[in-house]
Amino acid sequence: MPQRSRKSMNNFYNQALHRYAVFTASCTLVLLIAGALVTSNDAGLSIPDWPLAYGSLTPPMVGGIRYEFTHRVIATGVGLLTIGLALWLWREKANWMRWLGVAALGEVIAQGILGGLTVRMYQPPAVSAAHATLAQLFFSTAVGIAVFTSSWWNGAVAEFDDPGSPRVRTLAVWTVVAVFLQLILGAAFRHKAFGIIPHLVGAVVVTVLVFVTAGVLKRRFGKVPALRGCARYLHILVVVQLMLGGGAYWARLYAAHFPQPIPVMVALTVVHTATGALVLATTLVTALITYRMIRKVQPMVASASEQAA
Repeated sequence: MPQRSRKSMNNFYNQALHRYAVFTASCTLVLLIAGALVTSNDAGLSIPDWPLAYGSLTPPMVGGIRYEFTHRVIATGVGLLTIGLALWLWREKANWMRWLGVAALGEVIAQGILGGLTVRMYQPPAVSAAHATLAQLFFSTAVGIAVFTSSWWNGAVAEFDDPGSPRVRTLAVWTVVAVFLQLILGAAFRHKAFGIIPHLVGAVVVTVLVFVTAGVLKRRFGKVPALRGCARYLHILVVVQLMLGGGAYWARLYAAHFPQPIPVMVALTVVHTATGALVLATTLVTALITYRMIRKVQPMVASASEQAA
């Protein structure tokens, strides 16, 4: 595992901007939790109109209205934060970061439109699942911006060769993709687009990929603190998520004959959903760190004698 060089990205570090990006990502996680509370409490149609609530800006805070209205308020706050983040990034010099801010703004606008359609169309499974999926995509974008604006990303970082196969960079990317697809399957299950079987199959695939990726990181880069830390967090989160998933499904079956959602089912489902978002964020950060610290494999160049032959 030879250390080849140290490189520094373009001078893009702004401490205030980074803290703002972290705050926006944190508020987005809170928004995901608020959305899970709406779904788990069957409160999605407690307010039948949009963008107003019973024709007012301040509906009566009773029953499921509390969850749905709180969700809308937090979503509005995250939208305003995203506007500020996009404008701030646009003032910076890196063009790709400017467009990443524009992408985040576009996602949050689309998310608001899907939320409105979910209400106006009376929660069709496809639209509701798309709303939940886009929320995870926006959270990933916010986490990515927080990483890209950090002092670590913009400072000098040691680079290492990857001596094994499959390449850890490839494994990390496929793990991110698998986790994101698994979150789509989970959203589709929660919104009754289809049953639990696809989500269970996805859980097996994600678990295998996470353990393989984390194991490779520990074996090949166990002496690199950043990469070793990624492996540790991946192991912890996937085990916790599996336990929460089992508990949430048991609670859903147990509560099936109750007239309304019971607290244990709501709590386990919400925590399971939030932890899924954290798994996605951790796999994404792991992929970014591997791309920052592990050298890309260069194609072998034939020697002069081989070329002459």
